[in-house]
Amino acid sequence: MRSGIAQFLRYLATERNASDLTIKAYREDLFGLVDWLETSYGKTPRPDSLSPQDLRGFQAALQDAGYARTTIARKLASLRSFYRFAIRQGIATDNPAKPLRNPRQQRKLPLVLSTTEIGRLLSTPPANETAGLRDRAILETMYSAGLRVSELVGLRDGDLDEAEQIVRVRGKGRKERISPLGSYAIKAIKRYRSKRTRHPQTESLGRQASVFVNRFGRILTTRSVGRMLEKHIAAAGLDSRISPHTLRHSFATHLLDGGADIRSVQELLGHKSLATTQIYTHVSTANLRRVYERAHPRAR
Repeated sequence: MRSGIAQFLRYLATERNASDLTIKAYREDLFGLVDWLETSYGKTPRPDSLSPQDLRGFQAALQDAGYARTTIARKLASLRSFYRFAIRQGIATDNPAKPLRNPRQQRKLPLVLSTTEIGRLLSTPPANETAGLRDRAILETMYSAGLRVSELVGLRDGDLDEAEQIVRVRGKGRKERISPLGSYAIKAIKRYRSKRTRHPQTESLGRQASVFVNRFGRILTTRSVGRMLEKHIAAAGLDSRISPHTLRHSFATHLLDGGADIRSVQELLGHKSLATTQIYTHVSTANLRRVYERAHPRAR
């Protein structure tokens, strides 16, 4: 089993060009099953010896341990993907994960900031110091292009075209897309870059050097961006539940509120499936409902 999983992870890296985060998630999901099997059975079984009943036991253990339904669904998807690979490689004859049903998901609308709240947040970083200029440029860029935080920290100088006001983004599965940047984001990036100091090793990379760097002049981490956002959320007096992804949620919802069609929003977000984007239509409708109830004299 361990050998088969190792082959699968190598396949994801070399043949599917999967991101490091994707491979990490598969590794944790699949070896989590192995650990459970070894604890439950006292040995590591072969991939072709497992039955749907064995995997249902694993699923039940996850539920008993309090894992979220979305996490359990992801782990089951990882198992199905592994077994599809295992069948092609001849190390399994059928897919015992195929009959398993995902737990019913509770539809939860994402947290979205109003345009007024966005304005408060984006104006919070001080404009009289380099760190403040960087933070403002980061927030403007994330909201302007609807970027994931991993996409933001992966931006290189060569990805920016300030004249055309566009940026090349490397999304999930290392798929690339072109996103527009608004004038506010372009101005914020220019101000930051005029004051930016990068480590010599970073600077030597030329157009492949990171756009946004830490105080040591090196590439930012996603956690650093999260900590930066927490600081400015507190300063702006906004909801502490706000995360970097909230800016992406707000980007999509505000586009739909402004009349953008859902297919265009899907493309801008880099979503593979339209169903993923459709959650924002529910958010937009919920916003309209709140406005209606506040404004219409006979709404309630």
